[in-house]
Amino acid sequence: MKRSELTEKILDIKREKEWKWSYICEQIGGMSPVLVTGALLGQHKLTKPQAAAAAKLFGLSKTEQAMLNEVPMRGAGAVMPPTDPLIYRFYELVLINGPAWKVLIEEEFGDGIMSAIDFDMEMVRLPDPKGDRVKISMSGKFLPFKYYGAKGNEQALGYKEE
Repeated sequence: MKRSELTEKILDIKREKEWKWSYICEQIGGMSPVLVTGALLGQHKLTKPQAAAAAKLFGLSKTEQAMLNEVPMRGAGAVMPPTDPLIYRFYELVLINGPAWKVLIEEEFGDGIMSAIDFDMEMVRLPDPKGDRVKISMSGKFLPFKYYGAKGNEQALGYKEE
């Protein structure tokens, strides 16, 4: 079985049982609903206890359970640019706002990146009389670039210079 086939099996069971992602994530537990959902969609891995909980919930085999605990090939099968309108809006956010985010992060922190591994994300619904809003909060560890070959008093990491 390919990982994409396991994803389709999980989605078929979800449809058949008429489960919501919130219910599934509550049953599996242990981490952010974004990560649990992402893992079931093939983009993250579950811990062994979470994989066991998911296998019990979905009636999966031992092999399928083990697949949920394997490091996935993240982004596999993704089309660039994305064609799904909702996912494309995130791509558009990065295309348009990415340069500003980059210079603002560098001005505040220095020469480096925001980790997408040491990272937290939360999504909440904000009621609004003009139409409910989606609020996504992201928090990633700042990782300074390492300046190879720095000697003596030379700065070795890209932290902001004071």
